[in-house]
Amino acid sequence: MDNSASSSPVEVQSPGSTNAAAIADLLGDPTGQQESVGIRSRRGRIWLLLLIPILVACAYVSPRIFALLPDANQTLDLTGMPLYTVEKRDLQITVTEEGSLVSDENVDITCDVVGGATIIWLVDDGSQVAKGMDIVKLDAYVLIEHATAQKIAYEKARALMIQADKDYAAAKIAVEEYSKGLFKKDLRTAESNVTAATERLQATKNTLSYGERMFRKGYITPQQLEAQESAVARAELDLGTANIALDVLTRYTKPKMTTELESIRDAAEARLESEKAALELERLRLERLEGELEKCTIKAPQDGLVIYANTRTRDRETEIKEGTVVKERQVILQLPDLTKMRADVEVHESKVDEISPGMSAIIRVQDLSFSGVVTSVANRPESNWYTTAKKYVVGVRIDGISEALRPGFTAEATIIVADLQDVLAIPVAGVVEGGKEFVCAVKAGDRFEKRVVTLGKSDDRFVEIVEGLEEGEQIFLNPVTVLGETLSRDLEQRLQRSGSSATNK
Repeated sequence: MDNSASSSPVEVQSPGSTNAAAIADLLGDPTGQQESVGIRSRRGRIWLLLLIPILVACAYVSPRIFALLPDANQTLDLTGMPLYTVEKRDLQITVTEEGSLVSDENVDITCDVVGGATIIWLVDDGSQVAKGMDIVKLDAYVLIEHATAQKIAYEKARALMIQADKDYAAAKIAVEEYSKGLFKKDLRTAESNVTAATERLQATKNTLSYGERMFRKGYITPQQLEAQESAVARAELDLGTANIALDVLTRYTKPKMTTELESIRDAAEARLESEKAALELERLRLERLEGELEKCTIKAPQDGLVIYANTRTRDRETEIKEGTVVKERQVILQLPDLTKMRADVEVHESKVDEISPGMSAIIRVQDLSFSGVVTSVANRPESNWYTTAKKYVVGVRIDGISEALRPGFTAEATIIVADLQDVLAIPVAGVVEGGKEFVCAVKAGDRFEKRVVTLGKSDDRFVEIVEGLEEGEQIFLNPVTVLGETLSRDLEQRLQRSGSSATNK
């Protein structure tokens, strides 16, 4: 055996230790590896701090950079896309709406019964009637009862008035009877009594004077003389009584009787006036009720065509027909003047401000056309329970007379709002709304240009260009296709701006 070999110890390695060493050679020293990891971590944090401002700057600049990049739509093949050359033209702006015919002059047949009444019969809608014909009958049962009761009250008041009149006449006669008859008779009697008493007194005095002479001559006894003296005394008393009676008659009886009789007369006169007023009141009530009864049968005031006063907004319960309760002064029928017709059309609130009285119009009824003029524009919309759209009634007078026109016919009115001469106009298909602006796609060589335009008036086909286009330029008639991504980007930018402004607030 070799000495060296025997003197140095020999290490015998196991397979496990050999693998551990190989792994250690591949991974390196663990302590050193931890140190390098720590260095790399510190470097990563430094780079992150440097990248944050860079990323913020890129976020701010990127929209502007993308705006400068070629639009993806510019890569579209524009060949064959429809174009329109901007040019000047005459442009007639119109508003066309439908409505119905009515007469400009109608004779309204109304319910004049106080408190209203129920329709029990009426002439057929659309009938031709002559003046004086019965056209409506209203229920008069309650009025008949009231009129009968009022007739009784009137007759009672008339009887009281007649009695009061007779009493007043008798009272007047009584005053005249006393002042011109009874008083004069009583006065004459009283004066006669005074005269008779005076004569009797004078006679008794003469008798007494004669008796005194006879008594002195002894022809009569003292008793006879005393009897004659007593007769004179009685005659004096009778004369005083007659004078008193005459004085009482003239000073007291006459004024008292005159006052009493005149009071009775004046009271009778006042009662008569009261009964006359009561009778007049009852007569007016009776006449009013009789007049109400007459109003229950309505006659045609003139020849004409009968039209029921129904509207599209009227519900079934208030529709004019037999059995409907109508209010006082409510229109039941109309007798229109067919020589003066107009069309009432409903215009949407978005167009009504463009229309004013005096504008010309063309009215079409069935296969007929008429010229006309706007006469009225409603100041508030019609209320329709079946729709939320607000529409205003515009009256268009029809110039001309035609026997074919009837109220209620459907009419189409084309109102000429403006007649523009020699203005720039393009088809409405060449304009698209981009947010709060209107834009067009203008042909620029092989590319296109987005152009903001200011619009004027428009009809169903063309729109006036006030600003943004020049005569001779060409626009694409499919701007949405051409400007699709551009419009989307503009919309996105506006949303970003609105979002940032809201955040700043």
